[in-house]
Amino acid sequence: MSPTLQRNEGELVSPEVQRSSEGGRSFGRWLLWIAGVTLIILTSAYASLLLTSEPVTAEERRELMDAMAVLDSAGFSSEASALRRLASFRRTDNWWNRYVGHPTAYAATNFPVGVITIYPTFFKYPIDDIERATILLHESYHLFGDDEKFALHRVWLVKGALGWTSLRYGHTRVWKNTREWTVAEHPAMFTCGADGQTDCVE
Repeated sequence: MSPTLQRNEGELVSPEVQRSSEGGRSFGRWLLWIAGVTLIILTSAYASLLLTSEPVTAEERRELMDAMAVLDSAGFSSEASALRRLASFRRTDNWWNRYVGHPTAYAATNFPVGVITIYPTFFKYPIDDIERATILLHESYHLFGDDEKFALHRVWLVKGALGWTSLRYGHTRVWKNTREWTVAEHPAMFTCGADGQTDCVE
């Protein structure tokens, strides 16, 4: 028998293989184990969020689809597609949202499981599909893992592509809320004009 091999239950095995079997999981098996545990945790979290909330109604889903159609027509097809394919829309808070609280939100996204809660204000205050599309565009960035600061900045930069302008919507509650939140996060975007307080994007 070769000196580099040892007999183990009638088979010839190398010392390296024997040490691996005696020393526990290999690196590859550890990675598989970690991936499996992560998948179980995410699946359980997703299920718990769905079980503790209610799905949107057929009429609410129709309004959501109409808003996504606006995103498509304005050139935000990838964001609209992600919302259609990855998001689970709910009309009431799940246990996590109730714990965290979203008192002023029109919608809230649970990353990375893709649960988006649509609050009654989403249907009450936007004056048309363009404003609802603007809110969904904001949530689509959260769906990809971006934070609130990024979502506010991005939506404010591209709002013109949606036709969401101060001339048409400056009087609405959604415009005023979004402008207030964006000013708080990005004050430098509102330092233009003679008064130094005008929107620099428009």
